[in-house]
Amino acid sequence: MTYTSFATIDELQAALAAHAYIADRALTTAIFLALKLNKPLLLEGEAGVGKTEIAKTLARMQGRELIRLQCYEGLDVNTTIYEWNYARQMLQIRLLEAQGAAQNTAAQQSIFGPEFLIKRPLLQAIEARGDQPPILLIDELDRADEEFEAFLLELLSDWQISIPEIGTIRAEVPPTVIITSNRTREVHDALKRRCLFYWVDYPTLDKEIQIVKARVPGASERLARQVVLVVQELRRMDLYKLPGVAETLDWVTALVALDQTELTPQAVEDTLGAILKYQDDIAQVRGQRLNELLKRASVGVA
Repeated sequence: MTYTSFATIDELQAALAAHAYIADRALTTAIFLALKLNKPLLLEGEAGVGKTEIAKTLARMQGRELIRLQCYEGLDVNTTIYEWNYARQMLQIRLLEAQGAAQNTAAQQSIFGPEFLIKRPLLQAIEARGDQPPILLIDELDRADEEFEAFLLELLSDWQISIPEIGTIRAEVPPTVIITSNRTREVHDALKRRCLFYWVDYPTLDKEIQIVKARVPGASERLARQVVLVVQELRRMDLYKLPGVAETLDWVTALVALDQTELTPQAVEDTLGAILKYQDDIAQVRGQRLNELLKRASVGVA
C-alpha cells in the first residue's frame, strides 16, 4: 500500500513548487520513488542546500505529522526511543505504599506500563496510527556515532522496537523516512544500501533565483538576481564556510527588511553577517574584493 497522492513526477514537482520548494526533476524523482516505494531517502550535501526542508515541505503538502530526530554525538536509547518517567513512577510507588500494596507483584509491574513511558522520536514514528503515517526526519546523521547507525539498520529493516517490560512494538505502516547528512563523515555502506540516495548540490544561477522569488516574494527582480550573482561568486572563493541557499534567503530577507530594492556597497557592508558566518571570511571579502563582486553583479543584471 502506498501513501503518495501524486500520480506522476510532474505532479509532485508542481506541488513542491506550489509550496515554495523548487526541485529539479532528478530530485523530484528521488522523492517520488521514496514515497511510492516507501523506502528511506538519504540526502547528502553541504549544509544549507535544502535537505531538511524537503521533509518539512512534504509534511505540509500531505498534511502529515513531521517527527524530527536531530542527531548529535552520544545519542542513546533514552534520547531516540524511550525512557521511563522516573518521577511519575516514584509518585506511584509512594501511592502504593500508602495503600499498603507496594509488595503486590501486579502493583509493582504496573509502574512499567505504557502510561509511564516517555516516547522519543523513533518510538513515536513506529507507534503512529492512522491512514497517513508520519514523516520521520533523521537530521544530520553524520553527527551521530556509528553505534546509532548500527541500531538504525535494524529499525529500517524490521520496523519494530522491543521494550523488555512491555514487549515488541511493530509499525502498522512504516513512516516515510528522510535521512540527511552533511557528510562530515561517511555514512556506512550498509545503511546506504537500505536507502534511495540523492546528492543535493548548490543550485544553478537560474534555479537559485527561482528559489529566492518563491521564498521571498517581496524581493525585487533586480535585488534577487544581484544577490544570487554575488552568492554564486562567493562560492567560488576559498572561504571557510561557503554560503548555502539558507544564507542566500536570510540575506535577501534582511535586505528586504531594510527596504532595499538593489544591492549597494553600504547595504552589503551592513548585512554581510547574514551571508558569511566567520570573521575571517568577512575580512577576506570586504574592500576591493567586495567592490569587484558588486560590479559583476551589476553587469549581470544590466
